[in-house]
Amino acid sequence: MKNNPMRKNRKFYIGMILTVIEGLLSGCNFFLLYGVMKMLWNGDADLPPLLRLTAFLGVIFALRIVIYGAGYTDSQIGGAAVSKQVRLFLGDKLKRIPLSRFTQGQTGDYINVVTSDVNNYEKILTHTIGDLVKNIAFCVMLIIFVGTIWLPGGLILLCIELLLVPFLWLSFRVVGRYGTEKNAVCAENVSSIVEYVSGIQTFRAYGVGGTKNKTVTSAMKRFSDVSFRYEAHAIPVNAVQCICLWMGLPLMMWAASGPMLSGTLDPISYLLICMLPMFLAKLSDTISRNLMSYKNLMISKNKITDIIGEEEETGSMEPFMTDTHEIVFQNVDFSYTAGETVLKGASFSAPDQKLTAIVGDSGSGKSTIQNLIAKYYEAGGGTISIGGRPIEQVAAERVLERISMVDQDVFLFNDTIRNNIRYARPDATDEEIEDACREANCDGFIRKMAKGYDTPAGENGGSLSGGERQRLSIARAILKSSPIILLDEATANLDIENELAVKQAIANLIKQKKTVVMIAHTLSIVKNADQILVVAGGRIAEQGSHEELLAKGGKYAAMWNAEQLSI
Repeated sequence: MKNNPMRKNRKFYIGMILTVIEGLLSGCNFFLLYGVMKMLWNGDADLPPLLRLTAFLGVIFALRIVIYGAGYTDSQIGGAAVSKQVRLFLGDKLKRIPLSRFTQGQTGDYINVVTSDVNNYEKILTHTIGDLVKNIAFCVMLIIFVGTIWLPGGLILLCIELLLVPFLWLSFRVVGRYGTEKNAVCAENVSSIVEYVSGIQTFRAYGVGGTKNKTVTSAMKRFSDVSFRYEAHAIPVNAVQCICLWMGLPLMMWAASGPMLSGTLDPISYLLICMLPMFLAKLSDTISRNLMSYKNLMISKNKITDIIGEEEETGSMEPFMTDTHEIVFQNVDFSYTAGETVLKGASFSAPDQKLTAIVGDSGSGKSTIQNLIAKYYEAGGGTISIGGRPIEQVAAERVLERISMVDQDVFLFNDTIRNNIRYARPDATDEEIEDACREANCDGFIRKMAKGYDTPAGENGGSLSGGERQRLSIARAILKSSPIILLDEATANLDIENELAVKQAIANLIKQKKTVVMIAHTLSIVKNADQILVVAGGRIAEQGSHEELLAKGGKYAAMWNAEQLSI
């Protein structure tokens, strides 16, 4: 893969090589200690040979410390560097993934990958692989050591180690079946918890907080169930494997007793040969756990790879510049879910530098039209163009650069009010921000706050009212000063005072020559629009001015009459 962010670097490979060398040197200690013990047993403990062996032990010990330090440092730095570039890549990748993915139940997957899965992958690089290769190298040296003392003993240990293969195969099957399911359910848990925390106020208001939230508790139960199934299948396999490994001790004692009694093996060799199976069993168990951990963590690596390979937004990243900003829909079809049509053959034109209002019943497709203009979604059929240029040829990021959005649900960062507005244009001066706020009718309430424009907005603007958040959103749109403005029921769910303030702010927003598309839940706010579109059944049922639509006596007229009676 070109520019693969998971590509290992030079430090990582050097760290692995040094780790293997350190594991091999660990095994060399046994050869030297065996030599010392043989000399002492045979009464050949002359000082010069002992000093030489001791010196060798000291040198090897010093080398191990140096090599371990260098290898550990390089593997840690190299692994951390890889995980860093993975995080940076994913952060950039998320910008290029179609926005529709984030509204199709995949948010929890993305959160889980960027946080938990990347951390797991970092563990593979910085700990698991290093420990695994070191222990395997050490294990090989121990088998070679026993084989040099007594060849049948080395073969017995080799056979015992080969028993790991079928047990590891069974363990990998458990991981492949239940580990993947466990990871998927974990992502579902993340989505449920994020939703729960976001709506905690509502849940408490209706007495369904805590464990009474059925969605969260159900997701947690599924996670507990799959975790139990995972452990229930893994533990018996690991238990039998450990028993087989530890059976190496009595087997070796029995096999070596004959040669020891016959004098073929001296007591020192017999003692070491019988003791090492215990050490090797412990080491093998560690290797098995390392391999199991590696297999588990590879699930995370595969999920990262899946996101890296996801299709990105289509269209050119060249600046989207047109002479005019007329918005045209030509026979546009769209469905959120296969078989459930939202728009079918929708056609209309929103004139350049004019106000086009969209009205209709709930679920008729009003917001969908705006989402398609902003290229949050791709049309299933037909053509959408801005200024005569089809937006399917342009990346969503470039389309959105030409659009200012004022949504019904305003998102604010946990930052100061000033910085929340500056997101619209990062290079804006404080004076420009304050001018935009005056136009948006929010300068007054901002200055009444304790810290003025430096007052924290709170998490998602929790310290502000709905009307205040809405006016800040309008201030953003004014500051951005894009040629196209999309307004999605900006005055919905506001009290009379805030609604009037927001209406005035909207009037200030659209007084300049902009192409404005407004969705409205009340008709009184759109009666002065240059054009009104009535959406019904996924199509444009009526279009015209307020007076023209009243004269037709159709759906708009009925909606207007019903609204007047309710006043």
